[in-house]
Formats: sequence, structure tokens, C-alpha cells
Amino acid sequence: MQYTDQQLVTQAIEVAGRAYAPYSRFHVGAVLVGKDGRTFAGCNVENISYGLTICAERNAVFAAVAAGCREFERIVIVADTEVPASPCGACRQVLAEFNPDLEVVLSNFRGLSETFRLSELLPRPTAGILDRP
Repeated sequence: MQYTDQQLVTQAIEVAGRAYAPYSRFHVGAVLVGKDGRTFAGCNVENISYGLTICAERNAVFAAVAAGCREFERIVIVADTEVPASPCGACRQVLAEFNPDLEVVLSNFRGLSETFRLSELLPRPTAGILDRP
């Protein structure tokens, strides 16, 4: 099934409402679209030890992998911000593991959206990591 960006934004806003964010009160939702058309939603889940917090984007990726999907074509990320929020570095790196040129749609709750390729947000995701003689 094909989904419009607006349909995915609506889904992401819905899942952002289920975020567990008692410390930051910053609710984020993400919907990842597999190449097979399935969608996987994720929201941020905070912990008093911030290092144990999981972002919405990684939550969606982990749900997809657990369901047997490892090929992704698009992710929609929403947050209640003035301008669309970009994924953190850890999320960019996890997304790049599966598709370094993934389409990334960033949106806020008011409908302002921007679209990028992950390669624009994280150039050379493997450079230096495995490049040893």
C-alpha cells in the first residue's frame, strides 16, 4: 500500500501522543515505511537515566526488525516544535545501517514539513569505521 506523507504524518502525530516523556515533555513520533509497504511506528520512551532513553526513530527501526523487515524506503518524524526537528546522530547512524539514502520527512504538529535524504543529514556513515587496511 502507498501512503501519502500526510497520512504518515497523521500516524506519527498519533503515536507521538503515546510517548513516555515525563522529564523533557518532548513527544516525538516516527513512522518507518518498509520497501514491502508495511509501516512501523515508534515513539520516544524516556528514562530518568537519560542514556537509557530510546528515540522514536530507533524504536520504529527496532519494531521493524523484530517483525522481519530490514529494507526501508521512508521515515516520517514529527515533534511539537516550531520548525521540524531533525533526528539525533544516533538515530541517523542506526537508519544508515539499513538505508544510507533513506527518504526522511520531518514535520511538526502544525503541518510544516521538509524532506531530505539521509545521505544529506549523515554523509559517509561508514567512513573510518571499517576502512582499515
